[in-house]
Amino acid sequence: MGFALWIDRDVVWAQGLHEYRPMGVAVISATDQFRSRDFHPARPAPPRSGRNYAGLFASLEELNRTLTRRRRRKPGKLPKTPAWI
Repeated sequence: MGFALWIDRDVVWAQGLHEYRPMGVAVISATDQFRSRDFHPARPAPPRSGRNYAGLFASLEELNRTLTRRRRRKPGKLPKTPAWI
């Protein structure tokens, strides 16, 4: 299992990637944490070519740790809202 992550100012997207059964995409507040029940197979993912794409992660725990560390940073360091939203 792996997870692709996109970070916006107020919204965070994750796509669960799996070889034979994708989890789908989850959208949460930037102040929340991801849970398995947040993922929906029918929801489309943002494009990976966008500047808000943060990379691939191995687990939900790693995603949530990254979000926690990000919240501890200064607010001025957040990316701008993408044009596709």
